[in-house]
Amino acid sequence: MFAKKTLIGACIALLLLANYGTALARDIIMGLIPAENNEEMVAQFEPMRAYLEKKLGQKVKVFTATDYAGVIEGMKKKRVDIAWFGPLSYYLAEQEAGAEAFAVGVRDNGKSTYRSIFVVPGDSPAKSLKDLKGKSVAFVDPASTSGGLMPTYMVKKETGMMPEKFFGKFTYAGSHDAAELAVKNKTVDAAADNDITYPKMLAKGLITKESNRVLLESPDLPGSPLVYRGDLPVGMKNKIQDAIVSAHKKIKVTGYGNIIRYDAVKPADYQMIRDMVKELGLKKEQMLN
Repeated sequence: MFAKKTLIGACIALLLLANYGTALARDIIMGLIPAENNEEMVAQFEPMRAYLEKKLGQKVKVFTATDYAGVIEGMKKKRVDIAWFGPLSYYLAEQEAGAEAFAVGVRDNGKSTYRSIFVVPGDSPAKSLKDLKGKSVAFVDPASTSGGLMPTYMVKKETGMMPEKFFGKFTYAGSHDAAELAVKNKTVDAAADNDITYPKMLAKGLITKESNRVLLESPDLPGSPLVYRGDLPVGMKNKIQDAIVSAHKKIKVTGYGNIIRYDAVKPADYQMIRDMVKELGLKKEQMLN
């Protein structure tokens, strides 16, 4: 009798362990950095959230914050399970919360890469980065790749100075669309953005090529990844990745930019970002303001 009870207990334990490997005991929380205003970010990812919820058979809720650091902190405190980050905010979440990149959106141009750009008012006399010396310039967020890390790298490479020293007034707009609007309204002389938000705002008529002129662009950056917490059950991680990379076979996928599908990626695909942080000598505190 005792042996029978022991065997039953062991079977129940194995079943519970198997379930733990593929599910969470609570709702799955998906975090989104505020690359654009929060309402728009939530709307862009809603079809994917609904699809993932159906595919996983669990409630999936969205978490947003007023800045990039808020989503990173949410994952660090295990309040966020899956997140969409930029490459730099992913690097920070990797350091702070053991995040692992697992998928990246492929745009309708067939690329998963994107670029940082500097934008100036259409009537600006600036023809190069050096012409912005002493000017009022807005980046997006200290933890943004195309609106923080890459433009910082470009300024340092071109001038030998960090943005805080090179520009006359240096601020953060908080989001890519806010940076573009600051240029349009001429509250700044230039701003950093990327080649995803810029054409989207042109198409919506929020800016024009006459109001916002692209001064220069960066080399290609690895695309903004979807990540999950490294301590999630392996079975759960596999299920999430399989659902995301096969989503285009079931629905019209969505995300930041005109996404046609998601491809699998690995943490090693973001070594370029780690190298840039190291070369610039950036400290965690500088990127998580």
